[in-house]
Amino acid sequence: MLRKAALQIGAVQIQNRGTIGGNLCNASPAADGAPPLLALDARAELVSPHGKRSVPLEEFLLGNRRTARAPDEILTAVIFDEIPRARSVFLKLGARKHLVISIVMVAALVATDDEGFITQARIAVGSASAVAKRLRALEERLIGLAADSSIADLVHPDDCSVLAPIDDLRATGDYRREAAQELVGRALIAVSGSAHE
Repeated sequence: MLRKAALQIGAVQIQNRGTIGGNLCNASPAADGAPPLLALDARAELVSPHGKRSVPLEEFLLGNRRTARAPDEILTAVIFDEIPRARSVFLKLGARKHLVISIVMVAALVATDDEGFITQARIAVGSASAVAKRLRALEERLIGLAADSSIADLVHPDDCSVLAPIDDLRATGDYRREAAQELVGRALIAVSGSAHE
């Protein structure tokens, strides 16, 4: 999912010059790198003359153009653990495929045991709040279930109640909320099954 998101950030020139760290420090609500990294439980490593600290990404991203980075700190790394037996997907809704600020985007990751039952589920939605958000209630409901396409039926409008989408020139808040619910269902279908990425 992180690779798929990176392929949709800006033009080829931006992809060759920009960094995931810059994408995060810019702290746009529509930062394509944020949902996949949230779904990976990533941590931001910050370094200053006073030392180094590690901040969970959920605590690093504070709002539109706001992060927990102090004025004398730089982001030196984004760290996440490998997740065995996991499948992931990144879906983005925009007016066109590339060079577009998303209307809404979803990153989903599902890990399973040897029998195909879900051991971990992580779902993050971007462009539908001041910062990307995890859908933790839905994640918890998925644990222990068989990882098949029926898990998409568990997506409920209440799962998106943590989102706070705005009206802007790209879409209304109501449209974004409905689109988020639809994309989450599609993402869960994409990560269901016994094959692993």
